[in-house]
Amino acid sequence: MLVEQIEHKWLDSFRKVFALCAVMPGDRVAILSETLSRAVNVKLAELALLDLGAQVFHVVLPTPLQKDPVPVRSTGSSQAIAGNESVVAALRSSALVVDCTVEGLLHAAELKAILSGGARVMMISNEHPEILERLMPDPALQAKVAQGVRLLDQAREMRVTSAAGTDLVINLAGAPARGSAGFVTEPGKVSYWPGGLCLCFPTAGSVNGTVVMDVGDVNLTFKKYLDSRITLTITNDFVTDISGEGLDAQLMASYFAAWNDPNAYGVSHVGWGMNPAARWDALAMYDKHDTNGTELRAFAGNFLISTGANEHANRFTSGHFDLPLRHCTVSLDGVDVVRNGVVQPPLAG
Repeated sequence: MLVEQIEHKWLDSFRKVFALCAVMPGDRVAILSETLSRAVNVKLAELALLDLGAQVFHVVLPTPLQKDPVPVRSTGSSQAIAGNESVVAALRSSALVVDCTVEGLLHAAELKAILSGGARVMMISNEHPEILERLMPDPALQAKVAQGVRLLDQAREMRVTSAAGTDLVINLAGAPARGSAGFVTEPGKVSYWPGGLCLCFPTAGSVNGTVVMDVGDVNLTFKKYLDSRITLTITNDFVTDISGEGLDAQLMASYFAAWNDPNAYGVSHVGWGMNPAARWDALAMYDKHDTNGTELRAFAGNFLISTGANEHANRFTSGHFDLPLRHCTVSLDGVDVVRNGVVQPPLAG
């Protein structure tokens, strides 16, 4: 397990990220955390923001009671605020909210209300600072991510295929597209560090086909590379069959079933990674305590499919899988944006 302490180089990384977020002297900035947050990241955020002259205040919440039947990991849907209107009001009136909660606000129920006042949210993923340092946002990536989001917005259909057997079709009509390069400047917007991802949230009944997770693909909820293939059959958004001869399929089926919730089987979002600095093999280098796996969601050329909550399809659940696949071809209206796991022009480079 890596040591967690204040290091000058990590403080410099946080300062640079907040500078990219256009933090100015006098800006009111809230640091949102909970009692089980990674304390070193909270402190680094505070010191960096003070160096930039921001008016910093902390909102620290008790980590909520564990109510779910199984461990909850990597959902991006913190329950720490628990609908507390006083907390929402304080965050909404800030120029910037630095989100250091364990799970993050990305899919939290309160996010829309927080953004409605013009606050922007910068989510710092629950990673060891060494990972954050290595994955500093690249401003040049922002234009490419924005272009990918525009392509998603304009497309009618996404199709994903692979030599392993994936053949998935997503109707993109009405599917909101999102992207992040790792920093945020616009009021009412949200970003996250590490970043570099283009994705969308399909509306109800929009996803059909087969996903074949091959050896070396990743189950990020388990923070594990697959040792054996898993085949997921998806019908009108829902995983209707999970097959595979190895332990990986058994573990996945068991976790799905433990929720006793049909919505846990629904598709949450689909997209692809854009970050050339993020590495597929990085998970092998860290203890599970040290990483939240955000890097593997963003490595360039992956196809990311996630299951669980999707507010745009009116589905809510704490059950969640993030599943980055390698070597896939992702096409929008017949034009490849990723081919055999490699990002294509005009998004490449």
